[in-house]
Amino acid sequence: MKREELITISPLVLAYIGDTVYETYIREYLITKNINKKVNDLHKSAVKYVKAKAQATIMHEIEEQLTEEELRIFKRGRNQKSHTSPKNADIIDYKHATGFEALIGYLHLGKEKERLEYIIQEGIKIIEKNM
Repeated sequence: MKREELITISPLVLAYIGDTVYETYIREYLITKNINKKVNDLHKSAVKYVKAKAQATIMHEIEEQLTEEELRIFKRGRNQKSHTSPKNADIIDYKHATGFEALIGYLHLGKEKERLEYIIQEGIKIIEKNM
């Protein structure tokens, strides 16, 4: 997609695809790291990386590394009114996680694979440091 098209997409739509992309990266990472783990154990591990609190922590730590455009996408996602409420997170973490997922979706749809992988790898380091 072209940049002009991407910036017109709803931040919640970007977060929708970003959630799937991020979770897929995390699942692949955990499978390659723990090749003989059972599915249930992989799932329990994945939750630690994909929960709203973890994504909010990532954003707090990498926010200064974002470009102006990435920061704008993050803030649009964070500030977007959602019609769902968080199940297992506080509202502030949930909003930051939505911004993170919007950023991931934006980078994915924009075919910015190198930048997408960099941000996800940084996120993994941050989460593992805090475990």
